[in-house]
Amino acid sequence: MNQVVETVWKLAEPVVQKAGCSLWDVEYVKEGGAWFLRVYIDKDGAVSIDDCERVSRALDGLLDEADPIPGPYTFEVSSAGAERVLKRPSDFARFLGHLVEVRLYRSADGRKEWLGTLEGFEDGAVTIAAGAETRRFESREIAMVRLRIG
Repeated sequence: MNQVVETVWKLAEPVVQKAGCSLWDVEYVKEGGAWFLRVYIDKDGAVSIDDCERVSRALDGLLDEADPIPGPYTFEVSSAGAERVLKRPSDFARFLGHLVEVRLYRSADGRKEWLGTLEGFEDGAVTIAAGAETRRFESREIAMVRLRIG
């Protein structure tokens, strides 16, 4: 985890919890020549716009005070979303048995995208069941894994 993400995670986690949510992810990325700091939140039920606004307002002042990012950036708080990206082992453990999409860097059997039920996660490798077939993808092959809604 890079230093900005780590610092923002530590600042954001108590704020997010106080708002009745959990911290799903923090991203600091450059897109189209501009930097974006994104905080993704989650909670049982659904994350509302009010939840995002409450976290954004509380965290904005802390970010200004801590000043973990040199230079300009756009700050966003949003829901992790129904079709969220799975990154950490705890994400995979939480969503075992759910439908996922696995995107690969290179084609496997002529496909770069695989849809199936998440059956396992071990040392970065993902196993899915797609119909009668079970596929295992090694971490070096995987570009992204995200939840899919039926």
